[in-house]
Amino acid sequence: MREPSAYQETLDFLYSQTPQFQQIGAAAYKPGLATVTRLSEMFGNPHKNLRMVHVGGTNGKGSTAHSLAAVLQSAGYKVGLFTSPHLLDFRERIKVDGEMIPEREVTGFVRRFKEIADAGGGVTLEPSFFELTTVMAFDWFARSGVDYAIIEVGLGGRLDSTNIITPLLSVITNISFDHMAQLGDTLELIASEKAGIIKPGILCVIGEAAGGVKDVFLDRAAVAGSPICFADDSRPAKNVVRKDSCIEAETPFGIIEYGLTGYCQEKNLQTILAALTALRKAGVDFHDRAVADGLRDVAVMTGLSGRWMKVGDDPLVICDTGHNEGGWRYLSRQLDSYPGPLVMVLGFVNDKDVSHILPLIPDRAEIIYTKASVPRAMPESRLAALGRMAGRDGMTAPDVAAAMEIAGRRAASVDPENCSGERPMIFVGGSTFVVADLLSELREKII
Repeated sequence: MREPSAYQETLDFLYSQTPQFQQIGAAAYKPGLATVTRLSEMFGNPHKNLRMVHVGGTNGKGSTAHSLAAVLQSAGYKVGLFTSPHLLDFRERIKVDGEMIPEREVTGFVRRFKEIADAGGGVTLEPSFFELTTVMAFDWFARSGVDYAIIEVGLGGRLDSTNIITPLLSVITNISFDHMAQLGDTLELIASEKAGIIKPGILCVIGEAAGGVKDVFLDRAAVAGSPICFADDSRPAKNVVRKDSCIEAETPFGIIEYGLTGYCQEKNLQTILAALTALRKAGVDFHDRAVADGLRDVAVMTGLSGRWMKVGDDPLVICDTGHNEGGWRYLSRQLDSYPGPLVMVLGFVNDKDVSHILPLIPDRAEIIYTKASVPRAMPESRLAALGRMAGRDGMTAPDVAAAMEIAGRRAASVDPENCSGERPMIFVGGSTFVVADLLSELREKII
């Protein structure tokens, strides 16, 4: 048996010795900034030497963060990008100019942490997985000499580990029901937690907000003495046209073709453009051409994946990491608009309230309920039972690979003459981890 590499031993430490929300859920959630503040001090507070943009919200913050990074990269800046969760490789979370942090740097950071902790004179520090990962990102960005760093909030905002930073700009995409056990069971309570990233005197761009949620943001900004901008009010993208390969729009930076095509991306684009306008006003210099190039090539430049992503042509296979009610309201419309037969491979985590999501699934879809390969995954039998209660009956499969085999057979059995010649679509989603299992399976076949 081969000995595990130093990098694999480091990952084992990160995954097993510190709680990881991605794997176990709420039990890993450790709110508060005291530990991450002390941890950052141990490494010389690297975040204090970085110019940052802080991106929070319920949905779209990953797409927004990647898009801002791509534009700044196109402008010639060296750009750090910190996002979560990862799909296939832990190092996806920490990138500089689209390149993942090297394995040796992950190993070196954890080694330094252990050495500093061992020399701590009896002071015990037990950081979570996300706290360690956050400071690892700040440390790597500082040592890499990035010009700017785009930092995505992990969960919430006010008590999230990333909230020790003072950014050039804060961005909050939208508010929807998700992680209610940690953030609250009303949109206003969730908004209050997200609004915690609004910093005194720092402009905050809000993507979507109305009613009580908008009032929460206005009140927080007033208390902090922070200017605030609502992208929904300014709507910088005009005459938006959806095409097969892009979203075309007239913008303050000229006509652009946005390379992400999910229905939700029309809203995200408004937020991104408002944020870019704010950055330019804050003195960040970039040409209009950088906006066009970065938004067109965002996936290639940053490695973004899993957002209405085509991974197969025959049959058409689309995957998407949308996993809550807000995201599924867009996914449902996009799926329902597809003219051909629809086969869906779906799985969710066991702490997700799917009661508002399952009824959004197009009732014409043929569904295969499955389970991702993480401890948090909801058993497929339980999910199928909930589906039946919602009027969305379906088959079950024990894992994503088995579900895809069934889906492939079902798609192949469709007679094109009975569906006006339109090819079937297989959609894979419901959970980030289902998409991760699909991409892992595809990578194994390629290798």
